[in-house]
Amino acid sequence: MTAFFAGGQSDPTVQPVPASVVEKVDAADTTLQNPKRAVISIGSNLGNRLENLQGAIDALEDTPGVRVKAVSPVYETEPWGVAPGSQPAYFNAVVVVKTTLPPSSLLERAHAVEEAFHRVRDERWGARTLDVDIVAYADVVSDDPVLTLPHPRAHERAFVLAPWHDLDPEAQLPGRGPVAHLLAALTRHGVTPRGDLELRLPE
Repeated sequence: MTAFFAGGQSDPTVQPVPASVVEKVDAADTTLQNPKRAVISIGSNLGNRLENLQGAIDALEDTPGVRVKAVSPVYETEPWGVAPGSQPAYFNAVVVVKTTLPPSSLLERAHAVEEAFHRVRDERWGARTLDVDIVAYADVVSDDPVLTLPHPRAHERAFVLAPWHDLDPEAQLPGRGPVAHLLAALTRHGVTPRGDLELRLPE
């Protein structure tokens, strides 16, 4: 249960897991005992952006109870909510996972992955090595302030909707409707597909 990021670094968020637990998790994954589909947005605008995104994907896959099922194309996007030119551009992508974890546990794992990449939360909309957001979890709609589902700003972010639409043109954002319709209502200015870059599914 040890993941290796690009560059060969071991994932510091992964702790040894007893073999019996691994067997149970793998059995649940194999038999699909009540897994939930979750959509996760990942982004980076500091350091090696592509390696950061790939590292996040690998760390999610190495999480007991999580299996990465699809990875979107990479988009390069202008930073959200800040003055133009004040930060480097982001690489963004969307990951679809099947998980037996509840939303709260998946959120804890997302934060642990961010911290492993030295994410700093000094300021809102600040530059970051890695951002891991749960966009949607099954059909859950919740206004819990700790984890609002779906993500409260996903419907207005082309850098989330465009890669998600690439993965699943029929996708629905719970409580908001078809992703295709939401995306059509937004400008894609500053959200550019990077066909020369690719993220891989974990083996």
